[in-house]
Amino acid sequence: MKKLLILPFLLSAWMSQAFSQSLPADYVDPFIGTLNYGATNPGAIAPRGMVSVSPFNVAGGGNKHEKDSDWNSTPYWNDNHFMTGFSHVNLSGVGCPDLGAILLMPTTGELNFDPYTYGSTYSEETAKAGYYSVKLDKYNTTAEMTSTIRSGVSKYHFPKGQANVLLNLGLNLTNIEGGMLKINSSTELEGFKMVGGFCYNDPSTTYPVYFVMELSQPADEYGTWKEFKEITGFEKSFAPYNGDLIQSKFNKMHVAGDSIGAYFTYNLEEATDIEVKVGVSYVSIENARENLKAETADKDFADIRTESKATWNNLLSTIEVEGGTHDDKVKFYTALYHTLIHPNTLNDVNGEYPEVGTGNIGKLEAGKSRYTVFSLWDTYRNLHPLMSLIFPQQQSDMASSMVDMYYENGWLPKWELNSTETFTMVGDPAAVVIADTYLRGIQDFDVDGAYEAIMKSAEAGRDEDSFNPIRPGNEDYLSKGYISTEAESKRHNVWGSVSTTLEYNIADYSTAQLAMELGKKDDYKRFMKQSKSYKNLFDKKMNMIRPKNADGSWYEPFDPLSGANFQHTVGYVEGTAWQYAFMVPHDIRNLAKMTGGNKTFISQLQNIFDNDLFDMANEPDIAYPYFFNIVKGEEWRTQKTVNDLVNEHYTTKPEGLPGNDDTGTMSAWLVYSMMGFYPYCPADMDYAITSPIFDKVTIHLDNKYYSGEKIEITAERDSENSIYIDQLNVNGKAHNSYFIDHSKLVNGAKLEFKLKDSK
Repeated sequence: MKKLLILPFLLSAWMSQAFSQSLPADYVDPFIGTLNYGATNPGAIAPRGMVSVSPFNVAGGGNKHEKDSDWNSTPYWNDNHFMTGFSHVNLSGVGCPDLGAILLMPTTGELNFDPYTYGSTYSEETAKAGYYSVKLDKYNTTAEMTSTIRSGVSKYHFPKGQANVLLNLGLNLTNIEGGMLKINSSTELEGFKMVGGFCYNDPSTTYPVYFVMELSQPADEYGTWKEFKEITGFEKSFAPYNGDLIQSKFNKMHVAGDSIGAYFTYNLEEATDIEVKVGVSYVSIENARENLKAETADKDFADIRTESKATWNNLLSTIEVEGGTHDDKVKFYTALYHTLIHPNTLNDVNGEYPEVGTGNIGKLEAGKSRYTVFSLWDTYRNLHPLMSLIFPQQQSDMASSMVDMYYENGWLPKWELNSTETFTMVGDPAAVVIADTYLRGIQDFDVDGAYEAIMKSAEAGRDEDSFNPIRPGNEDYLSKGYISTEAESKRHNVWGSVSTTLEYNIADYSTAQLAMELGKKDDYKRFMKQSKSYKNLFDKKMNMIRPKNADGSWYEPFDPLSGANFQHTVGYVEGTAWQYAFMVPHDIRNLAKMTGGNKTFISQLQNIFDNDLFDMANEPDIAYPYFFNIVKGEEWRTQKTVNDLVNEHYTTKPEGLPGNDDTGTMSAWLVYSMMGFYPYCPADMDYAITSPIFDKVTIHLDNKYYSGEKIEITAERDSENSIYIDQLNVNGKAHNSYFIDHSKLVNGAKLEFKLKDSK
């Protein structure tokens, strides 16, 4: 187990802040994103935690959002009102249902094993970084949660009388069946629950999550329950338990099946607190027990809650902000908090983890972390560059995790979840992340293995019979320079021929930059050429990138508005032609020339924002506000547009994200935009500059990777309405560009903005 290392400058910062203002963790509001399809949850979680203890309110009670009545990818909605327990493995900000399993529920009075009956309305919710609490109205019981990386800890404040702790393995966010439990004593239970099937893509991608549960005091009664399936054939008359739910008191035998659970009952003579600890592992029950012991032994709820907050403060204090409003700080630190949830830890305290696709157990060297939940189509755009800047050791381990997946599975990840590859979304995003990471100076991972893996993905699929799960449609892409609409068939497995072409272009540009850095000049030339093949899809008459057929003709009928609101359309993935119109950040200046020059380019780009064609809730166009910077004299549009988007789409309310957080991508956009710079193009080391929201931002750098101690950004304003850049000095000298290089920042740059009210 890694010990919490509190850097001296951060400890000093805490002490000074403690007497003057709130700490960063105090500004975190985990309820932000729990409406408007943000798909975050307010559960207690440690940074990069394998475990999160989340309220589960998407089953029963007439809730507005029911887990099986619509496409529900979260265990919690803020406008629901009926709760059936607290799940211990969850996802945050994803678009597909999975996990939401290992549900505990405190009840009082007579035992009831039907969650739709024993569930309760609730009130008095509180959520903070690493902490959640709620009152269950039906039972007059308050439940509190906190967590370590691999263990969830709950405290139930029971009133006098009969109190029950229920474990339900039959209820979870998806409908993956199967599990096992075994009660070892009046204070301990172990088992596993089958989970998986993300997006319902592949029914074979199921796997067990193991757990061990400990209670703080012996139960007066314990037991199990199982609801048996109904038998309709000849044997029906021989099965007295046919279709029944059977309770087994003091049962210590293994119980397996679908609708199973366990209970621990206390006869309390006075109001009493019962603490429950649940350790989790994706390797074995033994490892779950070891995780629980290593992280929670000899600690009570209060100890772990204090440690969790300290850990959050340690990481969140990497970026210190001054000025701005209280709401600005809430939005900023909550966004930074959301970027520290996924990717999350997969390895156990002993270093073991399940490998991808082999069925084997791998083991890390000491001091390393194996990460999981790589929603790379989303996160390559900003979250991983942000981690490279502020938490480079974490990003190094993430890159190593991806390379190890290649060695295990034969391919880099695309959308990996707990060592299963879901192949969700499009493109070749791992290549982008690895190249971008290396170019930012994080080079302590196996780059030779990474390059080999990138080359395999780029080359495979040249002919119809070869297989490439990372780049479907590669035969078209390599032979024609674009993916045709005919490739959007089940046989070729291409989703969105235009979108996928553009994604491969970005991956090729990133690969070219890595090749140049590694001295592979021929590869550089080849991939740079490939990265510009989007030009084959540019229709000069329409001034737009659009779908093309295999014979070179344009696909008809073509409606540039088709695909809005995530509706299926030919050519595009979760978007319209307008939302993909400028998604060539690596060649945006040439695209501007192709559209007719800077004036036409600016007009078309502004048109997207003026006519509600821009979608802040989706990834393809989220860098567009920064593209105004490429045209001299138009940079003010970036400053205004970014400021407008920050204020319009991000609030401190539960609906305060523009849409699905996409494992921190929407939050990373906000973190960058509020600081005043953004990585507008993957594997390009220039950041686009905008006006910062805060008066001062201090980014503390990791000296293992970067020579500078900190990046300091200050803003002097004419008034509180000043959002336009009048002057920018970098390290005391006038900076006449609206871009700044990564290396200059991490050498310890000081950026001084002077902001004015009008452009």
